[in-house]
Amino acid sequence: MITVSRLLRQPATLVCLAFLLLLVVAAVAAPWLAPYDPSAVNVTGRLEGPSAAHWLGTDELGRDQLSRLIYGTRIALRASVQAVGLALVLGVPAGLVIGYFGGWWDRVAMRVVDAVSSIPALLLAFGVIALLGRGLTNAMLGVSVIFAIQLLRLTRGMVLAERELPYVDAARVLGLSAPRIMFGQILPNVAGPLIVQSSIYLGFAQLFEAMLSFLGLGVDVGDASWGQMLDRSRAYVGDQPWLPVFPGLAIMLTVLAFNLIGDGLRDAMSGARAPAPTWKPPPVRLVPAEPTRALLSVRSLTVAFPGAATVVEDVSFDIAEGEVFGLVGESGSGKTMTALALAGLLPPPGAVTQGSVRLAGRELLGLPDHELAALRGPEIGMIFQDPQSALSPVHTIGRQLIEPLRTHEGLSRRAALDRAAELLTLVGVPDARRRLGDHPHQFSGGMAQRVVIARALAAGPRLLIADEPTTALDVTVQCQVLDLLLDLRERFGMTILLITHDLGVVADVCDRVAVMRAGRIVEQAPVGGLFTTPEHPYTAALLAASGGAHA
Repeated sequence: MITVSRLLRQPATLVCLAFLLLLVVAAVAAPWLAPYDPSAVNVTGRLEGPSAAHWLGTDELGRDQLSRLIYGTRIALRASVQAVGLALVLGVPAGLVIGYFGGWWDRVAMRVVDAVSSIPALLLAFGVIALLGRGLTNAMLGVSVIFAIQLLRLTRGMVLAERELPYVDAARVLGLSAPRIMFGQILPNVAGPLIVQSSIYLGFAQLFEAMLSFLGLGVDVGDASWGQMLDRSRAYVGDQPWLPVFPGLAIMLTVLAFNLIGDGLRDAMSGARAPAPTWKPPPVRLVPAEPTRALLSVRSLTVAFPGAATVVEDVSFDIAEGEVFGLVGESGSGKTMTALALAGLLPPPGAVTQGSVRLAGRELLGLPDHELAALRGPEIGMIFQDPQSALSPVHTIGRQLIEPLRTHEGLSRRAALDRAAELLTLVGVPDARRRLGDHPHQFSGGMAQRVVIARALAAGPRLLIADEPTTALDVTVQCQVLDLLLDLRERFGMTILLITHDLGVVADVCDRVAVMRAGRIVEQAPVGGLFTTPEHPYTAALLAASGGAHA
């Protein structure tokens, strides 16, 4: 139903589906819709242009072009269904078996597929027609072999990935037979791309039919086919220029409709949608903020998304120079959105609608992008939750560390590499110089997080935003990372905003803490006071849920 609802929001796809439905109606009702017998010859009325009697004119034998075009719809749809239907019957089961069993099945079958794929498509179709003779069915059999090979490849590739997923192992544990797993479990999960590809092949089949009929290898002579109508028009186009226009348009529109339907199905099944109207966020309503000695001062910060509830509402807090300030709350309480708003990194179409964010007395809200970019690094650094996601998988660690150094400090490449090695050593990465040439996947989770911390420190930020920096790590490594952050705070005098849902972490490292719930701060207090005498019922519930072990 979700896919259908998405299709209904795609006007181009709906128009193409309506056109296709019109073709089906024309094919089924051809005897009643066609004004003349498509084979009726009228030599006295040959090569006439469009008129009241013959809306699309007549051909070289005086046959009505409209009637032949309507009957040609039958040939067009029959050719497409024959070619793609047979390809699905041959290619999909073969791809399922080859992909599921692998081994010698895969090796032998793929070598055969490679050999057949090396033959040009038209040449393969010609070979089948030469063996079996002319005719629409034989021509489409040759085309279906081409399509079946491609569907086999597509199915096999998807099954190779699907067979390793837990639901397939669960089906094996339940004792399901291989055919039931392949056709009952795996096939429904790979059906989407197959449906999309099949709809596109329907258009290609129409092109092949028109091409083969144009060459005299498709339908029998005299049958109403759009390709054959084009072929016959070549000799008489000088006498009647309308002859190739209508069959050519019919072929073009039908192929275009099939292709656009394929695109629409792909977008609907993948969750992609037509671009939404651009939402222009309202201008930020800056809230007057009184002078303060805090390094970071946040007042009435509000973040909203179009069509959704406000995700952060009226958030206010101060963080003093050198302080570790905790922002704690359950998942979805707005902690990360608050942090992203402070750094000017809100994902579109989210926007800050009101508030004030001052860093060392400078208002950050409303600054142009280039000014915010200049502040990120020297003034604000950020550590993200998942270290592997925060690092580019295709670039070495050295390259990712030297970029902020060269951008903000203007160091040469050699000097930046020396500084990068120092940073890695500082955060506890052994053999730092050699590891600059490694990629992120060569680091464990804890070491990767140390690299992320080193990158955040590269430009010497005054404020470090740590967004759940220990969530993806085991307990032992969590302690090491937290100890590292505290050591760096002492060494460089940094201010840290620590975002977490772990009250134990808050108790161990924070000076003060704010508790968030549903986008609002419900309580702020020094850590000791919060754990001994919580004022808000939600804070008390959080402490009770965590066992209240930290004080």
